[in-house]
Amino acid sequence: MPSHTSRRGLLFGAAALSSGAFLAGCTSNDPKEEGSNDKDQQVADDKPGKKVTIGFAGPQADHGWLNAINDNAKERAEKYSDVTLEATEGSNDTATQIGQVETLINKKVDVLVILPADGKALTQVGLKAMKAGIPVVNLDRVFASPQAYRCWIGGDNYGMGLSAGHYIGEKLKDRKNARVVELAGLDNLELTKQRTKGFDDALKNYPNIKKVARQAAEFTVESGQSKMSQLLQAQKDFDALWNHDDDQGVGALRAIKQAGRDDFLMVGGAGALSAFQAIESDDSVLKATVLYPPTMAASAIDLARALGQGKGVSGMAEFEIPSFVTCYSAVVDKDNVDQYMSTGFK
Repeated sequence: MPSHTSRRGLLFGAAALSSGAFLAGCTSNDPKEEGSNDKDQQVADDKPGKKVTIGFAGPQADHGWLNAINDNAKERAEKYSDVTLEATEGSNDTATQIGQVETLINKKVDVLVILPADGKALTQVGLKAMKAGIPVVNLDRVFASPQAYRCWIGGDNYGMGLSAGHYIGEKLKDRKNARVVELAGLDNLELTKQRTKGFDDALKNYPNIKKVARQAAEFTVESGQSKMSQLLQAQKDFDALWNHDDDQGVGALRAIKQAGRDDFLMVGGAGALSAFQAIESDDSVLKATVLYPPTMAASAIDLARALGQGKGVSGMAEFEIPSFVTCYSAVVDKDNVDQYMSTGFK
């Protein structure tokens, strides 16, 4: 289940986030070599540089997206011969995760990457690391204070809804009195509210479209199936469905198939491999999904490495990494699914 973040910062597409070109350059304080460029000396690249130990602390991988976060971080770290990754065993217990981060602080790692189980609850340990001189890359679930991190990188829940709404809007813009329904996630989460708001705001651009129903599920296959069954029973006629999460979308597709319905298009959310494969096959109502890319964890490692080496980001004028990086919620459909297939999570 992708996590809540505020929609702010710099926008980077998922393809850029997953590419080795995200960060590029040399050392920051070495004497200038003849013929070299000052800026080139200040930005990170793939060439071995100063050795950096990165501490990584994330929550328990009890969802496909969270497992992909862990995999992306570890695989990215292995790419660099100058990076040592000290990864904790993920936990959803805040006290346990705080203890894990404190252990990494005591080990004097150079940089910390933290995806907190609870951003508010982990804020104090983030502050502790920063005060100890260990810069923190706050991944996705945002800390309560910007003083608890040097850089935040994460997804855009509002942007997911916006992208889904505009995709559906463009598909239905010429249809008179079009009707759409929404299969949301857990309603007690701010991320769910943000996704719904983005979707509703996008639909305001299409006066011919009306959202006629909304049902909250629980980001699980089982809840997706049961809640989608209820939606289908209550709504006998609609043109499009937006489902907030591809994991619960597996259950939703089961319910749709069992009901024998194929009279509408479906847009998913997050970027699961199963969704990409269904889009590629084009043999179901699922025609697109909007990304909440787990590749952000790979980029968090890139940013941490640059921090540890005192470098900046290639393609930017500044000598330092940015304070905020918000990943773009791209739409993946049959036209571009091949490009994103390798980023799909199981």
